[in-house]
Amino acid sequence: MRYSKALIPTLKEVPADATMPSHKLLLRGGFIRRVAAGIYEYLPLGWRVLRRVAEVVREEMDRAGAQEILMPAVLPAELWRETGRWDTFGPQLLRMKDRKGAEYCVGPTHEEVVTDLARREIRSYRELPRNLYQIQTKFRDEPRPRAGLIRGREFVMKDAYSFDADEEKAKLSYRAMVVAYARIFARLGFDFRVVEADSGAMGGTSSHEFQILCDAGEDAIVACESCSYAANVEAALGERVDGEPSVTRTSIPQPVAVDTPGKHTIEDVSAFLGVPSRDLIKTLIYVWGDQSVAVLVRGDDDVNEVKLARAVGAGEVFLAADAEVQRLTGAPVGFAGPVGLRARILADRHVADVRDGVTGANQADRHLRHVLPGRDFQAEFLDLRAVRSGDACPRCQKPLRVFHGIEAGHTFVLGTHYSNKMKATFLGEDGQSRPLVMGCYGIGVSRLVAAAIEQHNDEKGMRWPVPIAPYTVELLAIGADPAIGVRTDGIYHALQSAGIDTLYDEREERPGVKFMDADLLGLPFRVVVGKKGNAGGWAEFRRRGETQDQQVPFEQLEAFLRREIAVANAATHAAAAEAEQSVLKRLGL
Repeated sequence: MRYSKALIPTLKEVPADATMPSHKLLLRGGFIRRVAAGIYEYLPLGWRVLRRVAEVVREEMDRAGAQEILMPAVLPAELWRETGRWDTFGPQLLRMKDRKGAEYCVGPTHEEVVTDLARREIRSYRELPRNLYQIQTKFRDEPRPRAGLIRGREFVMKDAYSFDADEEKAKLSYRAMVVAYARIFARLGFDFRVVEADSGAMGGTSSHEFQILCDAGEDAIVACESCSYAANVEAALGERVDGEPSVTRTSIPQPVAVDTPGKHTIEDVSAFLGVPSRDLIKTLIYVWGDQSVAVLVRGDDDVNEVKLARAVGAGEVFLAADAEVQRLTGAPVGFAGPVGLRARILADRHVADVRDGVTGANQADRHLRHVLPGRDFQAEFLDLRAVRSGDACPRCQKPLRVFHGIEAGHTFVLGTHYSNKMKATFLGEDGQSRPLVMGCYGIGVSRLVAAAIEQHNDEKGMRWPVPIAPYTVELLAIGADPAIGVRTDGIYHALQSAGIDTLYDEREERPGVKFMDADLLGLPFRVVVGKKGNAGGWAEFRRRGETQDQQVPFEQLEAFLRREIAVANAATHAAAAEAEQSVLKRLGL
């Protein structure tokens, strides 16, 4: 493609809300443009990357025996009502009515639709197993879309669904998908981890996430430094390591209210009273629908909202607004406490270990000292805290470490969660009717475009891995001499004829502008033809991210680039084979 003919509207400045590197660089490089909150259009370069990512996904899904289909984007409400998710999925589900008043939604996921397909088309055990997948645009009305393609409302997803005759055979299907996912992420050049995860609104018995490690990632994952245990922090287990309490329960006096003017935060109260944060008890008010609950955790802990939602049977929970906190506690935010509180109280089980604690007094600018759980307040004690670095691993008791990542893929063991509700059955070998055993497997295809940049960028711009780069080579003509243009035109046509995707920058721009744009776009290989090289019979070659040029004779350039591309592709396939063995060993599959 000639640069002068391409739509590549690069920017010097980006909107202030673009904070992650991928969001900034995709906008600056002219890959995407914002249409509305969480909704983006793909310009030519962005679309080429998206297609390349999808092609790698297709190749590995097909290799694993899955078959591609395409289901509708607009889904009838009656299918969702069969599973109950029409009412429980929450406000992320975009609902609508047609001209006849029938209710529909824009599909955020397709379990109901594919289960309906299976119950109509799969009749016998002889037709099993089956694995069906699609790559399609989906929509979830995220309350806080952010970070460009990382968390948008409209996104491109690969979702697959396996159907088996029993749990043992379903495990084989699950294994095949986990292997396919490991190969996909390795081929795309990602540093990733497979972690245990929460099944959430998808239902089912267990699941794993494929997390792409990234300092700016919005997900926290926990991994043991000694064994193979790893989990999303939402599902992670871990024990606090505190030592023995310094006081006994019988030596603690009755609670006393003390003035703490303007001290709203754990840090402020801890410093003001000279009490370690671990001895403070945070009281947070959460709401869902028309219900509310007070949740207690120790001062140096945080609430795991996924565990809390599961405990109260809600799809999602939210921190109460300031006015609701005032109504329930009689005090401003920062001064709530469990003593005397007339509300349902849930407490993390480690709160029970607190001796001589400090809580809010349910009065403005006041806290209570000498609070003892079980004596001064009653609560339901559950596992509600978020695991943190330094906690003891649930398997080997060694320290855990928290990493940040981007969830790029998710695999679920659904069992008969959907097939039972939707009566998707088949006839077994004994002639008896049984529910199909299902699995569900998703990859955020558009999210991978952004995730690749999060792991592959520098101060100059993007650094695309070869398999998903919009073009493999950027060819630059530097200089006003017509002979340079003639030479570079010839190279461009030769590379195109050889099947080497090339972006040819033949614009009448200053060399500095061309080099800056080349670094910003981040294509894997750069070839420059300038005055000196043209006279000497060679071009300058450089890999993106390196600082030294290599002189390659014109007559050897095509073969040289072919070797570079072959080496890069071979490395990705070797990484895929290694990832396949590694994930099987880690997960014991």
